[in-house]
Amino acid sequence: MNAKSEILERIRAATAGGVAGIDVPRDYDRAALVGRGNVDRFAETVDDYRAQVYRISESEVASTIRGLLAEDARAVIPVDVPSEWVDGIRTVPDDGLSVEELDAVDAVITGCRVGIAATGTIVLDAGVAQGRRALTLVPDHHICIVREEQVVDTVPQAFAVLDASRPLTFISGPSATSDIELNRVEGVHGPRTLDVLIVR
Repeated sequence: MNAKSEILERIRAATAGGVAGIDVPRDYDRAALVGRGNVDRFAETVDDYRAQVYRISESEVASTIRGLLAEDARAVIPVDVPSEWVDGIRTVPDDGLSVEELDAVDAVITGCRVGIAATGTIVLDAGVAQGRRALTLVPDHHICIVREEQVVDTVPQAFAVLDASRPLTFISGPSATSDIELNRVEGVHGPRTLDVLIVR
């Protein structure tokens, strides 16, 4: 008997009588929120991830984005981004751009589905103004618009409004890892720069 067979035989013997069921509490607070989530806490937790946070009005979206981009910068956008968001900005609508074409632009501008105050996480589900997943993973600079009414307080509340059958992308700050000798490296598997525009 080889080592693998011996290990499997021991597992079979140990579980021959069956494994007792363990009750795991599932009473998460999924209740619909009355009013919006804690936008101030969301702004703080997003900022903790080294993302830049801007609290602005709807009329300031385009001017704020222009201030975040170099004068000759080109930004890729989902085809259904509101035109008032990108007024005066050189844009490239995503009509199935290749990875190489996405890598050649300076930034990506999207909306989101929900923002989570407890974790500073932004969730995209490929819905309106969000585009496909590659759009937010290839360009080095992501500018994401989050409306105050899209903010919820907790992760379970976020899952209550999300559709698990959609392609969900969870973003908690700029792409970073500390896997190698605990040194933080940014831009490993996504944008190095994340700007979050919280729109009231």
